[in-house]
Amino acid sequence: MTPDTPLPLPDLLAAAHDLADAAGAKIRPHFRKPRAVENKDRGAGFDPVTEADKAAERAMRSLIRRRFPAHGILGEEYAAHDGAGRYRWVLDPIDGTRAFICGFPLWGVLIGLLDGDDPILGMMDQPYSGERFWAAGTKAHMRDAAGKTRTLKTRDCKRLQDAVLVSTSPDLFQSADEQAAFARVRDTVRMTRYGGDCYAYAMLAAGQIDLVVEAGLKAVDIVALIAIIERAGGRVTTWTGETAIHGGRIVAAGDPRLHEAALRRLAG
Repeated sequence: MTPDTPLPLPDLLAAAHDLADAAGAKIRPHFRKPRAVENKDRGAGFDPVTEADKAAERAMRSLIRRRFPAHGILGEEYAAHDGAGRYRWVLDPIDGTRAFICGFPLWGVLIGLLDGDDPILGMMDQPYSGERFWAAGTKAHMRDAAGKTRTLKTRDCKRLQDAVLVSTSPDLFQSADEQAAFARVRDTVRMTRYGGDCYAYAMLAAGQIDLVVEAGLKAVDIVALIAIIERAGGRVTTWTGETAIHGGRIVAAGDPRLHEAALRRLAG
């Protein structure tokens, strides 16, 4: 078997579940407990990281290297590992560290897998609530806190005027152009809510909300969520309609017609 030999998707999905289990085991003992918080931003900003973030990513990296030594790894907390073949794991051990340090359960473990530039697998795990969202193949699924699994489906909503919009924070929009573009969408939709990080994208895939618009995202923030939302029937791109796997300015919609409307509104 060469590094470019395709691997069975069920085997890769099983590995992703194991990665989520390993990360959750490292994170749960730290949640809502006293902890040290470091600031990764060497300027005037605040980019928090905790030992829970670091320990969870180390656990996932260790499993990947043992099972798939030829695979690349892109993670939030440690340097990228270039693989020898087609696959690259994209990891965010705690997406929503600010929520985590505040004791809010709106954070999650993000595990994505790229085959070249194609996000073939995505998982968002919430270790505290026990909820897990994932996609591999043609469908997306959710396991609830009671252990019951169901297929995810985004909801129909073709007009911005009828849409529920979520964005993690208005502070994401740094430039005047970004602020104006977001305001055009915000002022058109039925309702806007802030907060949620990766959990908002999971709720979009589950048909609870219609639209997420954000800026300044990294690849680790979005790769896993692309697979989940698109297998549930939605669409995720940049504000200019390009692939979202590199992060940046992101728009995700449950209804492709709404996605097109949002792109037009963002463009002004």
